[in-house]
Parts: sequence; structure tokens; C-alpha cells
Amino acid sequence: MDVISFRNSQVVLPTSVRELSGIGFDDGQIVELFFDDNASAAECDFESVTVFPGFVDVHIHGAVGVDVNEADADGLLQIAGYLAKNGVTSWVPTLVPDSDANYERSIREIGCLMGMQVDEPVAQAVGVHYEGVFASEKMCGALRPEFFKVANRQLAKDSRLPRLEKGVHMTTLAPEIDGGIELIKALVADGWVVSIGHTRADAGTLDRAFAVGARHMTHFFNAMTGIHHRDLGVAGWGLGNKDVTFDIIADGIHVHPQMLRVACRSKSPDNVTLISDSVAPTGLGDGEYELWGETIKVTDGRTQNERGSIAGSVISLFDAARRMLGLAFSEVEVAKMASTNPARLLGFDDRGSIEIGKRADFVGIDASGNIAFTMIGGKILCQ
Repeated sequence: MDVISFRNSQVVLPTSVRELSGIGFDDGQIVELFFDDNASAAECDFESVTVFPGFVDVHIHGAVGVDVNEADADGLLQIAGYLAKNGVTSWVPTLVPDSDANYERSIREIGCLMGMQVDEPVAQAVGVHYEGVFASEKMCGALRPEFFKVANRQLAKDSRLPRLEKGVHMTTLAPEIDGGIELIKALVADGWVVSIGHTRADAGTLDRAFAVGARHMTHFFNAMTGIHHRDLGVAGWGLGNKDVTFDIIADGIHVHPQMLRVACRSKSPDNVTLISDSVAPTGLGDGEYELWGETIKVTDGRTQNERGSIAGSVISLFDAARRMLGLAFSEVEVAKMASTNPARLLGFDDRGSIEIGKRADFVGIDASGNIAFTMIGGKILCQ
């Protein structure tokens, strides 16, 4: 057993925060947690840190100049390295609508990455997320409607989306498209995680989508109809259904900070997943960038495409976690939203929390609010 030791530190557990003196791990798994007075030992690996479970990002399009739709495996590995430095230990490369040929190429590269990343101290790609392939053109946001697919009977049977040999398959779709309910039913039966998004569906259609297995919602409030006191809207339906979960972009731009607080408190942190929805310019600063066939401007951390739409974010999941802490959500609540809940959404029970038997995936945040280290599968990356 290897041990990473701490002094004057604490660990965020599923239901509490406790003083921590060490974490024992073996073969990439947590085997022991130390809460005794060893924390006062003269030598330790880290001092005055708060240890969170590693963050899990289920919706990310790129970073450090690399776009998932265009990247090869080496480029994807660059994204994974950047994510690890920002506390992300698992991620789902997310594709925007594209040609069938490029989907095939992208899936090959993601599959290659999943082979390359083993034993590397980088965020581990765990699958693929197709965003908006079957979306409402009236709610396309920054997506390219010329690549939208139509759900027909054959499509509902086999989805016609390239698949990885292993890993999670997730898609965001609008249930009101022709054949949408049948498509959801077929995808869920085939093991896909189906999320509702880029939609203006009415409540009846949303109820039918929920009944056949669509239980999650993508970037809540964005690219969906909102709440009005005489019109429930997609967002109102999501808040009103206690068994629906949602993810949300906590950059303070996509959703006003106070609305973040209202929505996440209303739904409860038990049912909210934080996402970055970050795009290729993330980590590069303000400027103009070519992305998805058009020029994207980043100004003061806000993206905008040529059509005037917000085109993803330039935050990391760590930024989202810090914002939620600043909105008076507790460490335990933030750990749920950034780690536990996304892991559960993807169907993983081996990560997302710091417990014996789980993967040794965690991130240490120092007293200044910066990342001191990230551990991924028992391999440590220091800043």
C-alpha cells in the first residue's frame, strides 16, 4: 500500500468534511483513510489542503486550442493533460453535429486515446457524448443545423451513430423531433445515456420522453424554453419533475449567478451536475479563434459566434466548483455536483467520491483556493 500524507488538512466525504492525515491506495484504488493524529507528523506530502473527489466532466468540446471534432488522439491527450491540471479525473469528449465521415474519424481517435491514456496521469476519457445530432433547429444555439439528423424508423433501430468498442455513449436530443420518442426508447434499450436538450418540447412530449428513459437535461436553461408564470416551459418541467436531473454551466455567463443558486437549490445538489461545456479556446485567453466553421470571439471570458450566440464556455470544471462554493454551497454539495452526480449519471460506481474501494481519483485544493495536486488512478500530478 502507498500512502499520501497530509497535515492540517481535510477531506470531503459523501456526507461530511473531516480532518485528514492520509489516504492509502493500492493498484489505483483507495484502501484506507487515516483520520488520526498522524496529521501532526513532522513530514508530510501536503499541508493545509482540502481534498475533493476528482471532478467528472460529462460535457466538454475542447481546450488549449484543440477541438474534439477535429482532434487526433495526440490532440485529445493534450486536452486530457490540461483537464488533469484543473482537477478533472474523468471526462466525456463531446462532439457537435458533423458529417458521418468525421464522426467515424473522431470515434477512432477517441478509441485510440482510451488506449493511450492507460497509466498516464491525465484525465481519463470514459466515452463519447454526441450533442444535438437530433435537435430542434429553433433551439440550435451554436450548433450547426446543416448536420442535424432526422429520426426515422431505421435510425430508431440502430441510431446510425458510430460507437466506441468500450465506454459510455451519451447523447443530447430534442424529443419533439419526428420519431424522437421511438429514438429515445431504442437508444436507452441499447445502453445510451439520453439527455433532453436543444428543445422546445411541450410538457406532454417531455412526459413521454421521461417515460421511455430520458431522465436528464443538458445545460439547464440554455437552448430550451424558459419558465413563465403562464407557460411551464422546458425548464419549468425540469424543475417540477422530482425524478429528473440536470446539468448546468456555472460560468456566471450562461446562467446568472443568482439563478444558478435558485435552480440548484430548487432541484437540490443531489440532482445537479456541473459541466464546463468548454470549447477549444479554453486556457488561451481572449481573442478570435476558428471553431466549427466560423470565427469565435472570446471577450472577458465570454464566447460569441458570428450569429451572436454564446458558443460554449472557456471555464474548467474547477472554475465551476469554485463559483458554486462562492454561492454558499458547501464542500459536500459541490463534491456531489462536480464528482458524485456526473459519475452516477454515466453509470459508474467506482469513482465520484472518496471511499474505500473507489478509484484513487482526487484533487487537493490549497488554502489560497488553487489546485495543489491531482491524483488519477493512484498517480499524482503536482502543480
